[in-house]
Order: sequence, then structure tokens, then C-alpha cells
Amino acid sequence: MKITVLIDNLTKGSLTAEWGLSLYIKYQDSHILLDTGASDRFARNAAHLGIDLGSVDFGVLSHAHYDHANGMCTFFEQNQKAPFYLRKGSMENCYGKRWIFRKYIGIQKGLLKKYQDRILYTDEKQELLPGVNLLAHSTKGLEAFGERNRLYIRQGYRYLPDSFRHEQSLILHSEQGLVILSSCSHAGADNIIQEVLSAYPEEKIHAIIGGFHLSHTSEEDVRALAKRIRATGIEKIYTGHCTGTAAFTILQEELGEQVCQLYTGMEIFI
Repeated sequence: MKITVLIDNLTKGSLTAEWGLSLYIKYQDSHILLDTGASDRFARNAAHLGIDLGSVDFGVLSHAHYDHANGMCTFFEQNQKAPFYLRKGSMENCYGKRWIFRKYIGIQKGLLKKYQDRILYTDEKQELLPGVNLLAHSTKGLEAFGERNRLYIRQGYRYLPDSFRHEQSLILHSEQGLVILSSCSHAGADNIIQEVLSAYPEEKIHAIIGGFHLSHTSEEDVRALAKRIRATGIEKIYTGHCTGTAAFTILQEELGEQVCQLYTGMEIFI
């Protein structure tokens, strides 16, 4: 398989970057898009790289935040056929808290209705193609992660800590082992790895790819996370976006060359 980073916070060369993530995956004879970044920049980068978004067979939204979903309209304009898989529970109701204010950080209002004929909803564990699966969270108590990161779901007039019922991982099978594409890993990268190990007990995990949501995490907690990740036996870690520069440096100190920095235009061959 070949995974191309269409957008990330960092870039090299002439490609543009933004706070967001989008990955283009060539898996056997299939073409998959995971997330669409925060704007149409992922599509402009794809064109620069010679990638035809019109040839994508299906898209996947990892979770219902703007920095992964705001390019969906652009994708639907450029691709007239591919369905887009969202986890059941994805709604236009995600908020983040700053001081005493709550800011909307979700899917563009009206998008789910406008493109309802292109959107499919999944839950639990679902095979999309042989070797390609979606896996919902099975870890309990994720509301604590939402509260800690000041992320909320609006229900009527109430704001409840996000339990990430809208988040899912894309799992790809390879000869080296399973590859997890987790985008933001709000449930904790170590928890997500354990979820995959539980769902596929006969498989080993080769790699995890995505952000780890560590931008505001203490050094002590990042080092503890690195030790828990090492204990899973995973072989490679490709991370960027919401991991943060300081946390990435600590992960490298703990895990060495096992950790690689994501950037716009990066190509990962597995």
C-alpha cells in the first residue's frame, strides 16, 4: 500500500499546509480518502501531486471535527460517485471550550443533509473491502478524555463532555501486520492500539498513523504514553497534526527511530 499525506500542519517544498489532516491511500486496486482537512487545500495539493480525487472509490471521515471534515464539499464536487463513511453518531454538534466560551468545531452546518445521498453510517466493526475495516471505540469512560481536552457535544441546551462516539479508526491489513489510521486519537493512541488488538487477536500491529492530540499534554504524561505504546509491541509510528512539536520531540526521545514525523506530501510505503 501507499499512503500520501495530502494535508498536515507541516510541509516541504511547494505544497501548502494547514491545521488539518487528509490522507490518500492506494490499497491494492482501491483508492481511499481519509479525511479532507480544514479547507480545499488538500484538493489543491492532490492536483499538484497528480492525484485524481475523482478516482477515489470511497472516503472515510475519522471524526466529526472541522479540521478533518471541512473539505468534504470540495471532495463531493470533484468526485461524483464515491460514498463517504461516517461513524453513526456523527452530527453537527461538536464544540471546544476557550475560557468560558464554547466555539463550534464540528462538520459544516447543513452538510450532512445536503450530501445525505453520498454519506453512509457505520458502527462497531465493519469491513469495507477485503483487508479494509472500520473500527469504532470500545474503550469505556472516554468522557474523561473529552473533559480533560475541553471538547463537548451539544445536546439541546446542554454541553456534555465528548465521548467520541463519532470517532473511528481505519484498519488496513498488510504482510507486515495491521496498519491503524487514527487521525487524532482522541481516545489515546495506546487505547486505540489495544482496541485493535482486541478486535484482531490473531494479528500483530505494524504501524499507527495519525495525530495523538498531545499539544497541551505535560511532559510526564507524554513520556508515560510512549512507554505504554512501546509495551504494545507496535513497530512504527507516523504522527503529526495535533501531536505538537514538543510532544513529538519527547516521543522521539523515548521511542527513537520508531517514530516518524508526518508532513504534507509525505509518502509512506508498506
